[in-house]
Amino acid sequence: MSVELGVFLLLTLLIAGLCTGHPLAFVLMSVGVLVGFFAKGSYCLPLFINRLWGTMTSWELLAVPLFLLMGNVLSVSGIADNLFVSLQKLMGRIHGGVAIAVLLVSTVFAACTGVIAASVITMSILAMPVMLKMNYNEKLAAGVVMSGGSLGILIPPSIMLILFGTYSNVSVGKLFLAAVMPGLLLSALYMTYVVVKCKIHPEDGPILSEKEREEISFGEISKEALKNLFPPMLLILSVLGSIIAGIATPTEAAALGAFVAIIMVKFYGRFNWVTFKNAIEETYKTTAMVLMIIIGASFFTATFISIGGGTFVENLLLSFSGGNKWVVFVIMMGIVFILGMLIDWIGIAMVCLPIFVPIAIKIGFDPLWFLMMVAVNLQTSFLTPPFGYAIFYIKSVLPEGAMTLNQLYKSVIPFVLLQLLGLLLCGVFPSVITWLPKALIKF
Repeated sequence: MSVELGVFLLLTLLIAGLCTGHPLAFVLMSVGVLVGFFAKGSYCLPLFINRLWGTMTSWELLAVPLFLLMGNVLSVSGIADNLFVSLQKLMGRIHGGVAIAVLLVSTVFAACTGVIAASVITMSILAMPVMLKMNYNEKLAAGVVMSGGSLGILIPPSIMLILFGTYSNVSVGKLFLAAVMPGLLLSALYMTYVVVKCKIHPEDGPILSEKEREEISFGEISKEALKNLFPPMLLILSVLGSIIAGIATPTEAAALGAFVAIIMVKFYGRFNWVTFKNAIEETYKTTAMVLMIIIGASFFTATFISIGGGTFVENLLLSFSGGNKWVVFVIMMGIVFILGMLIDWIGIAMVCLPIFVPIAIKIGFDPLWFLMMVAVNLQTSFLTPPFGYAIFYIKSVLPEGAMTLNQLYKSVIPFVLLQLLGLLLCGVFPSVITWLPKALIKF
């Protein structure tokens, strides 16, 4: 079989499988196996077995269920609840202040858990009723909740970065450090947008009433906010601090984080065996889904690479770009962005990384910087229609008739543009990504 025919069959069958509504994991797996047998016969079996064995014995992937458990436990701890109430009273004194409080809490919560569903749903339940009651612009309120909640997949500890490290030769610790500044940059861009929009249109972000502002002094509410900020900061330091200090690997830090999260839930008085059982169930369900996609994608990419697909794509990109590496880079980023509208970020990462990373390294890009550019790009996949997961998460908890899907689609447009601006800034100023790893870890 020619390389061209093999690539054509892989892509055509993949698209056909997705269009018929079958689960991504099984589409990737079946397409990889079918084309593999067609191209190489039974010789492809050892290739699949090696890939499966590599996934089963990956020490780094053990961090996935541990970080998921940490996030699922924290979702019932009350951390976000208490911190949001404090910041709402503190920031509600300025126009757009409650929206900024949402983004601040989302940023802190993102550094405690990489579970996007938990982040978006928690902030939807906490913040949307408050902002709608204050007559906030509906689109601004929804956009803030969805974009802020999606930061958890980028700001470490992040499951996405664990998978990135597993399928590249870049350490997870370096990826965690490299993601801090881009995550904070996106959060800052969102806040700047809220401030500017509410400066131009104050009615979009009303302030608290005079009675509400006089209920508690600025000094008292500031102390309350700092008090409620301490527990999540303790968790962040226990996880990221242990990795940066070299005391623990990301997997060991994940175990520490899960343990600290359980202690915190007990401290907040929210621990009971029913919620703990539910957290474990959600953890193993999500872990099973993630691992099945990883296995399916590994079969697909094994066939793709074995038939020469990687070289074919490399030659194709270079021919389109005239040998200009930046044109190749823009094409790869464009492919990731478009795929983000259609399939899950895990599938995008597992299919694209084995193909794109070797090309990026060959044409002279720093693999750490390139991986983080893909990670920032994948932020858009949670917001871009028609399959932006954050849109469906918030829709699932909003009161019926509160906002239509069309309104939610429109509400994400400014934030997707801000994500693309953040991607551009990280490209123009690569030190946004590379400075912290270089400062704290000797390469």
